Amino acid sequence: MPATQRTSPLTRSVLAPNAGPMTLDGTNSYLIGAPDAKTIVVVDPGPLEEGHLAALTAAGRVELVLITHRHADHTAASVRFAKLTGAPVRAFDSAFCVNGDPLSDGELIAAAGTSIRVLATPGHTDDSVSLHLPGDGAGGSVLTGDTILGRGTSIIDGTLADYLASLEALRALGPAIVLPAHGPVLPDLAAICSAYLAHRHERLDQVRAALATLGSAATVAQVTDAVYSQTDAAVRFAAEASVRAQLVYLRDPR
Repeated sequence: MPATQRTSPLTRSVLAPNAGPMTLDGTNSYLIGAPDAKTIVVVDPGPLEEGHLAALTAAGRVELVLITHRHADHTAASVRFAKLTGAPVRAFDSAFCVNGDPLSDGELIAAAGTSIRVLATPGHTDDSVSLHLPGDGAGGSVLTGDTILGRGTSIIDGTLADYLASLEALRALGPAIVLPAHGPVLPDLAAICSAYLAHRHERLDQVRAALATLGSAATVAQVTDAVYSQTDAAVRFAAEASVRAQLVYLRDPR
């Protein structure tokens, strides 16, 4: 059975066995709960893998399941996990809820002896949310889903304008612990958001330079070749998605 790791005063994680180019070491499913709580909240039950689900159910009585975004490595187990635990599954997109209401931006959830604030952080996907635990240690913590990763940067499958705004909103939370869905825990949310923003603006400059050379009619594939020339073929589609989002943004940055 996979091991449970302590990731912050109020959270633990279980790593799903789905390592790969897009998932890094695998998907981190998080368990939220105060030390004296009789229940836990599970965030992103992950892929449909029975050993992983057994580890999550063994960690405590599940009161609620929260989803950070729609991608299958976070949601494929939702229906099965709801049956195993009887707990409702809530997501921003109602299509990924199971016996629960959709999440709303700014909502404050009281569960497992904790307060969890829902923050809409679109950009990676249009339904992405982050979960802020203001009472988790001195500076709080934020479960960032795929909006911020423990290593590298995230694909833009929504709009770049939304993503940049989400990074600014997260940066305003200060030096909170970053609990990403992939990769290791990071110590300072504001610092990593600043680094992400700088990286995105650097990429925009590179896309502008590519268009100046290739012409305004350049295709996504051509710009990707110029800007992401060292990208592994296994994640080429992710680079193209980010280029597509950057081209849209350069036409209309609103």
